[in-house]
Amino acid sequence: MADYTETITNEVARPTRVVKTTKVDTGVKTEHPQKVYEKKKAIFRTYQVIWYILGVIEVLLVFRFVFKALGANPFSGFASFIYSVSAPLAVPFQGILRTNAVEGSVFEWSTVIAGIVYALIASGLVQLLQILKPVTPDEVEETVDSQ
Repeated sequence: MADYTETITNEVARPTRVVKTTKVDTGVKTEHPQKVYEKKKAIFRTYQVIWYILGVIEVLLVFRFVFKALGANPFSGFASFIYSVSAPLAVPFQGILRTNAVEGSVFEWSTVIAGIVYALIASGLVQLLQILKPVTPDEVEETVDSQ
């Protein structure tokens, strides 16, 4: 609580209240705002890199899946390139489920599973970085109070 003292001025005989405030030390150490900004900026850039890499992987896997499903000629230049670049991404998931083939069209479950797993990994990395992000005492108060 604040302490109150009364003083009387010579010009007007009215009491004036002077409020003495005391600063409460919360025990929270804060970093310089520029340091916090730089850390948040680095984490944000890392988010962007993770999502970009995931986007490239997902595009390759979608092309692979569509080409296989449509029965694209594996000896054509672009289809051959997509198959060779995306093969290392899909190989770890081959054999989990059976591949269905009908008249040249192949439904490759390993490619679908690979896309899902890579999306989950990217999301997990972003969430891990979210934990490492510096927060201000106000952000902590807001987050804790809202839950």
